Amino acid sequence: MASDVVIRPARAEDEPNIVELARSVWSRVSEPGPERPADAALFDERHPVESFLVAERGRQIVGYVAQAPASPLDTNRHVRHIQGLAVSESARGGGVGAALVEAACAAARAGGARRMNLRVLGHNEPARQLYRRCGFEVVGVLPEEFLLDGAYVDDVWMSRPLTGADGPAQG
Repeated sequence: MASDVVIRPARAEDEPNIVELARSVWSRVSEPGPERPADAALFDERHPVESFLVAERGRQIVGYVAQAPASPLDTNRHVRHIQGLAVSESARGGGVGAALVEAACAAARAGGARRMNLRVLGHNEPARQLYRRCGFEVVGVLPEEFLLDGAYVDDVWMSRPLTGADGPAQG
């Protein structure tokens, strides 16, 4: 990753910049849902500011990742779920995405998590490659889960242990 990018916890005042970034990278390749309105709140009870990390270059946010418990059940509090990842077009290809994923995994591990899960659209090959490089493996596929612009798209579930030597693949 470029040495001029810093990963840090998000702050409440980052919300407009994170929303702007999310809107700037939104596409049917990465999102099954509608585009977020410019005035939509990002931080809420289900998505508290504490669940977000941002990548910052200078004073500009160039990426973010959000992670949260996989469910509200105490019986699987040891599992976290990446709920969103975005990197600005200008910062892609420099390791920002991998740094954000690794930082989210480290934060989850520090909070007692043993596993990180995520979902990615089957046709989003750049994201799938990133997650594989970060040690995630496909654990399930829901075939044709989404109908996006007239085409059926798989929902791919990926997972990675956060304990022991099963960390990210090197390379």
